[in-house]
Formats: sequence, C-alpha cells, structure tokens
Amino acid sequence: MGSSEVSIIPGLQTEEKAAVERRRLHVLKALKKLRIEADEAPVVAVLGSGGGLRAHIACLGVLSEMKEQGLLDAVTYLAGVSGSTWAISSLYTNDGDMEALEADLKHRFTRQEWDVAKSLQKTIQAARSENYSLTDFWAYMVISKQTRELPESHLSNMKKPVEEGTLPYPIFAAIDNDLQPSWQEARAPETWFEFTPHHTGFPALGAYVSITHFGSKFKKGRLVRTHPERDLTFLRGLWGSALGNTEVIREYIFDKHSSCFYSFADQLRNLTLKGLWRRAVANAKSTGCLIFGTLSNFMDFVKKTGICASKWEWGTTHNFLYKHGGIRDTIMSSRKHLRLVDAGLAINTPFPLVLSPTREVHLILSFDFSAGDPFETIRATADYCRRHKIPFPQVEEAELDLWSKAPASCYILKGETGPVVMHFPLFNIDACGGDIEAWSDTYDTFKLADTYTLDVVVLLLALAKKNVRENKKKILRELMNVAGLYYPKDSARSCCLA
Repeated sequence: MGSSEVSIIPGLQTEEKAAVERRRLHVLKALKKLRIEADEAPVVAVLGSGGGLRAHIACLGVLSEMKEQGLLDAVTYLAGVSGSTWAISSLYTNDGDMEALEADLKHRFTRQEWDVAKSLQKTIQAARSENYSLTDFWAYMVISKQTRELPESHLSNMKKPVEEGTLPYPIFAAIDNDLQPSWQEARAPETWFEFTPHHTGFPALGAYVSITHFGSKFKKGRLVRTHPERDLTFLRGLWGSALGNTEVIREYIFDKHSSCFYSFADQLRNLTLKGLWRRAVANAKSTGCLIFGTLSNFMDFVKKTGICASKWEWGTTHNFLYKHGGIRDTIMSSRKHLRLVDAGLAINTPFPLVLSPTREVHLILSFDFSAGDPFETIRATADYCRRHKIPFPQVEEAELDLWSKAPASCYILKGETGPVVMHFPLFNIDACGGDIEAWSDTYDTFKLADTYTLDVVVLLLALAKKNVRENKKKILRELMNVAGLYYPKDSARSCCLA
C-alpha cells in the first residue's frame, strides 16, 4: 500500500529515482553486449503513439524485435498513449517474455472469441461505483472486445521487475479533459497526467498520489475514503478513450474521417444495451445463472450508462488535489473530480512526459503508428516545446511536408541542446514501397478486431519488426554517440555497426 498523502515535490518521485538507478546497471550491461562502452548509462526512452488496435499490434512487434536485437535492455523508459499503452502494459503482465506475449496475441486472434458474459459482469459491477462513467463501459465492453483481453491485474503489480531494474520504467499517458480549452489556447503543460507502477498525477505540478490510491477520495492532501485500485482493463480503457472529447470528435472524426467513423459505429451495434440483454439472457439459459444477479442490477446499469451518455461523461475520478493548500492554481484545487481521457487528444505520443528535464533523457526512439501524417506528432511537439522553452530539435514545416509525401523508415532529428530524436513511421516507402495507402486502409483506426484475421495480425507484426531490424545500425550509432558523453575522450570506443 502506498502513502496516504499527496506528494508535491520537484523532480522525480523517490521510487522512480531508485528504479531508474537500478536500471542503469542493466543498461550498461546491455551496451557492453552491443560493444558500446560507457562509464555511465545514457537515458534512452522509447515512445509509442496511439492508433487503436493497429498501434497495439505494431507496438508489440517493435518491442519484440528490440528484445530480439538486444536493444530493449538498453532502454530506461517506455512510454505510450492510447493503443500503445495496451502493448506496453502487456510486456509487464508477461514479465517481459516477448515470445510468450506474441504467441498469446496470435492465439487470441486465431480464436476470434470474446467473453461477453464476463465483460458485462465487470461493467455492471463498475456501475455500482459513484464515479461510473462511459470509460467503464468503453473499457470492459469495447476495449476488451478489441484486444480480446480482460486483465484483472493492477499497475502496482508491475513494481517488482521495475524496482529490480530488469525492465524499463513504464509511463502511461492521459490528459485532463477539463483542461482541453487551456490546451487548445496555450498548450498548457498541466493538461498532461501520467501513470506509473508507483504513482499517478500531474508532472507539470509535481503533484502525485500513490497508484494504489488512484480513485480514492482526498481532501486537503489527506486520504478521506479508500477505493480499491482500478484494474488494468479499466486503465487501458481510460488511456484509449479517444471518444472522450466532443470537440475533438467533431473536428477530427466527423469532419475528416466521417465514413470510417460511421462504419465503426455500425460495427458497434452488437454492443447496444438491448443486444447485451439478449446475450445475457441467452447466457443465463445455457448456464443457469444470470451473470449480473438480478434484473434490477441490470436496469440500474442501463440507467447510469444512459445518464453518462447524455452528459458524455468520461474518465470521472476523485481529484486528489481537492482543497489542497499547496496548489496555487485554484482551478486545480477547487474541482472535486477529474475527468481523464486519451492523451492522443492532445499529442498522439507521450513526448511531453519524457521531455521533462527531471528525467534527463538523452535519446528518444519515437515509433509512430499513425495511419495519417506520421509527422503530425513532431509538429505538435515542436510547437509545444517552442511555447514552453523546452529543448527540442528544430524542424521546418516545409521539410516535414516533403517527408510526409513519401515517408522513409527513420529520421534523426538533432538540436544544439536536448535529446536526439529518432522518428520511425510505421507505414513508409522502405517497407511498403508504393503501397502505403493500401496498408493504411487495411489497418484503419476504426476497424474492429473482427476484421483482424491471423494473417492480418502477422503481417503487421512483421512490418513493425522490419522497421526496427532495418534501422538497427542507425540506432546503434546514436546509442554510441550518446554513450560517448560518459566515456573518456582519449579512450577507444567501438560499436558493432558492420
């Protein structure tokens, strides 16, 4: 059980700092195996963008190939938004066993099964909570169907390998939906919210609470009422709740991808409450048990879901900063609740979380699983960094426009200060040739899991792996360069680039 108090301190949380220090020893060993010498371990972060099921599968492919090539052991931080968080969290629930994880993924999409009874049961249980929102329905009834998983473990269960340093330190991103106007107007850093195996909170404020108390009720910095830690299925739904903001839906879905959205909505018809009732009754007849107990329980669930839908309420949780005297921002401390949604609604990759100077990242490997412009995340991050004087490689709009017309598999961006950024578009001319549009159509963001046959999954895994494998030399070269910061200038360095 974590601390029952709100933590407001500058810099890294104590637990993260200790875990990162232990990780350094493993990174040094990994670099040595790659024939890269360093006295101290550089900090390398791997980022995964959003992109629904496409991002989930492609991110698994990236992690699998990085493990195979000996690169994952040289990574300090793993961070993701939306679909990538589903893949990254799976890495930890499987103790880093990528072979078993990949086999399980293929098995799930070979069966083409979904345990609707169990998912419905979990949703109805969640509806008894005072902070039930559409995120609960989305998590247990939609995301579980997409991934064909219903993990009941918790983020705090990931502490052991992280604290031992055997796996990178994971960071999962969300944003405060109530601060969307501040984001649109000023790209406010306070918008970003992070989750780790130890804590959750606002990095821009240095305000955190133990992950075991996420969702519990606080007042004036003290725990008032404890709520059970939310399971990983719910968190995956929260991290991937791209429909949580109505303005963004209007701008980015209805205006730009209306045909895709309506196709997606059509496929969701089987998830209507009426349809669920039929399936629940059928399940009761076959098993002799009504999974949610009584008709009354079901109707309460229907009523709550309808109310949330009418308000379009997502990601509601108690604000641990409520009435906290250490927060000068009255908006942050006056709200009883937070409403957290998919960070892809701000920037579709977690750059803001790893660019914090407290994390001292030297090299960022940014894997972009977008179906559209793979440089939109770079544009948005560059704008964010300019506004807040955060070191980031300078990018020219004209150059990004040119790259986006025929993206290559890897771009290396360097500035006078700040981290080196390696950006890897999933769909690129090196791997896809002239068929980028066809690949993008096959793996459209709004296609449901039912369209993902085993062959489709395997092809996407192979594409993501190829992007890592074909760029291994470039990754090693940049690893060697940042490792050189910690190695005597007059000493010989070597790296297996042949």
